[in-house]
Amino acid sequence: MAREPRPPVIAVMGHIDHGKSSLLDYIRKANIVAGEAGGITQHVAAYIALHNGRSVTFLDTPGHEAFKALRARGAAAADIAILIVAADEGVMPQTLDALAAIQEAHIPYLVAITKIDKNNADVEHAKNSLLEHGIFLEGMGGDVSYALTSSKTGEGISELLDLVLLVADLADITADPAARATGFVLESTQDPKRGASATLIVKDGALALDGFVVAGDAYAPVRFIEDFRGKRIERAVPSDPIRISGFNKLPAAGSLFIVVKNKKEAESLAKKNIEAFSVSSERSAIVEGMAELPLVVKADVAGSVDAIIHELGKIASERAAIRIVSSGVGCVCETDVKTARASDGIIIAFNVSTDAIANELAQRDNITILPFSIIYELSAKVRELLEACAPATTSEKELGRAMVLKAFSSSARKHVLGARYISGILTVGNRVKILRKDIEIARGSITNLQQARADVKEIKTEGDFGTEIEMREYAIYGDILVAFTVSES
Repeated sequence: MAREPRPPVIAVMGHIDHGKSSLLDYIRKANIVAGEAGGITQHVAAYIALHNGRSVTFLDTPGHEAFKALRARGAAAADIAILIVAADEGVMPQTLDALAAIQEAHIPYLVAITKIDKNNADVEHAKNSLLEHGIFLEGMGGDVSYALTSSKTGEGISELLDLVLLVADLADITADPAARATGFVLESTQDPKRGASATLIVKDGALALDGFVVAGDAYAPVRFIEDFRGKRIERAVPSDPIRISGFNKLPAAGSLFIVVKNKKEAESLAKKNIEAFSVSSERSAIVEGMAELPLVVKADVAGSVDAIIHELGKIASERAAIRIVSSGVGCVCETDVKTARASDGIIIAFNVSTDAIANELAQRDNITILPFSIIYELSAKVRELLEACAPATTSEKELGRAMVLKAFSSSARKHVLGARYISGILTVGNRVKILRKDIEIARGSITNLQQARADVKEIKTEGDFGTEIEMREYAIYGDILVAFTVSES
């Protein structure tokens, strides 16, 4: 069958808090922002909207730096991207990360300058910041289309959607609705009732209630299909975001999927696809002698686990390192607590609960379970824990120095020496080390000092003096006495 035009799949991308979710909220007329922890989107979501009677599929991708991989995943699944730039801030670090993901995916994009209703909005500054980073807008020496928008008033949003459809028409986006479905795994999660489930974007063909979906080494029978609202449908067509449940294991978020006729074909193909997604195999390198912070990571979806592992990998210390003992999707269970207990670790629970048995076991065995819903709060806490478990470093500060002239008497532990002052201050009670040809041969402490045959508390002037040192080794002429103090940090 001939290929036909299909609705465009649009990735909405940009810096955190620049208004991506608010823009989609206005388009969909549904309050998605209020349901997001901390007001940020923390996994890729997909929605269908209508404009001028035409369907458009939108992907809402996270803006926080930790979700860089998810943004790239969203861009790879899309046909067109909208790069969001807030009028009150202009281009920011994650704006550039989003642009890099768009360019790597080789898809066309346009710019939405948001928040133009704010009192401190400066559209010209936003435009210039785009220009400074090589994004050449129409009318400013380039051909990148843009729209000025406000998610509060709705200003400019219709014009933005007109541009989206225009870019889609120019891109000639087509599909063969008669072919078997192929597409992209946006996200995967462990559903407590339905098991391993995945959000898919159909990029070509159609998916009906037969056959098996295969993504990497995971597969599932197509027993039912849910649309983006959770409503069951009998058939998914190109550009539809859908949910399939019943996978034999979590499919890799970001992988391609295809549909085969039966389980035998599915098992055979899955066996060949050895590119399995396995976050739990990731480990932070532990240098011998360093302290380590063992962590068990559980999250709501595979993409969140991916982002958490990525974020934790950036937390560094010279004296301690993070070790991911295990990681996975779903609520904290008894196995997780037992794993944490065996490794003397801490459980990180991101957007997931703890079941009753696990909670009781954790309380009994004094295992810490830390719940989080915002990734930068998780990162800050783990950084704090890592610093707390790092061993203290010690440093020595030289206080004074003298040269041994003669050993007068010695016992097993105490040695009476004649010495000549060199520098600093030597005080009774100071720790001292003995250097022989610049090599340390012993350590001890000063128990007595005499100058002009009188006991003194310290030596700080040039001349000869006597001292009693408590140490095991013997000192000889020419050895250097170094008084020092030790501090920890």
